[in-house]
Amino acid sequence: MFLVRWISGWPLGLLHALGGLLGWLVWACSPTYRRRLRANAELAGVDARAQRRSIAEAGRIVAELPWLWLRADQQMLMGLVEWIDVEPLDQAIAERRPLVILTPHMGAFEVSARAYVTRYGARQPLTVLYRPARQKALREFQEAARKQPMMATAPANLAGVRQMLRALKRRETVGLLPDQVPPRGQGVWAPFFGREAYTMTLAVRLVQQTDANCFVLRSQRLPHGRGYRVYVTPLDSALLAGSDLAAQTAAATVMNTTMEKVILQDPGQYLWGYNRYKQPRAAETPETAAAATPPRAEASE
Repeated sequence: MFLVRWISGWPLGLLHALGGLLGWLVWACSPTYRRRLRANAELAGVDARAQRRSIAEAGRIVAELPWLWLRADQQMLMGLVEWIDVEPLDQAIAERRPLVILTPHMGAFEVSARAYVTRYGARQPLTVLYRPARQKALREFQEAARKQPMMATAPANLAGVRQMLRALKRRETVGLLPDQVPPRGQGVWAPFFGREAYTMTLAVRLVQQTDANCFVLRSQRLPHGRGYRVYVTPLDSALLAGSDLAAQTAAATVMNTTMEKVILQDPGQYLWGYNRYKQPRAAETPETAAAATPPRAEASE
């Protein structure tokens, strides 16, 4: 923890430079990571140049965390973050609509939440879902570091889901990582870059139960520590489909399709080494799930 606090005082540009080296070190030391990164990226049609860039960017995600958690305040972020295509989000905030914010594992995804709070938190607070670390000391440090004014954290369990529902019913905002593999029973199999991936249904259910608007935020890391750009993409309203398995799968497919489009806007900043296609323990296979899913009825003309 002392080392993390010390590193947090380093210049952002230096942290990004060292993070790039860290990314390549991990890539060089782990054959499993290399195979997974290459396979996932090639499945999405990502060229070799973007793959190489993603290796360094993965290290930068880790290296910038001490700075982001312990040093970056709202005034500092205001000068480092540029918002792109933000008008629909501005309008939703002005209308006090409950909002579900989705942020894929790309770029400085932790910056997206901080940037949102800096711009909107005083008008519409944010609650973010997170998976607590197993080690007690690290878990306590994460909770303290992530605790910010107008930003609450909700653990990835039933209590956390209830906390997020209460926030939405107060017409506030919640944030999730939509491409994080959920535990068994909390997702459905849906295509992601042409391969079945176990996809969370929580975002869909939150939208359905609260009539929330849904947006994707992508935080692009700029070179040499110059800051970040946050891009805003509205999600398709098809998430308002029914609650049966076929409808949930269709809605998850819409969500994954939107993620694909967002990721391919800057594939060099996506975490292609993330094990997106793993099967949760005791979960049914995609083939079994497909066989058990009844076809959706066609709409009458």
